[in-house]
Amino acid sequence: MSIARVTEISATSPQSFDDAVRQGIERANQTLRNVEGCWVKDMNVQVQDGSIKGYRVNMEVTFLLDE
Repeated sequence: MSIARVTEISATSPQSFDDAVRQGIERANQTLRNVEGCWVKDMNVQVQDGSIKGYRVNMEVTFLLDE
């Protein structure tokens, strides 16, 4: 039987939403073991002086707990 836990993280990229998701997953893998997926809950942009400054995603990352 597998038991999983979900934790919420936010990641920001100056390039794109895809890059923010990639960076968030890469960072989660540095701290969490057994990451098996994520759900992008929310996406928004940061605007400064009328231009997009950054792309932010809020994600729920699922990882399996050790036996």
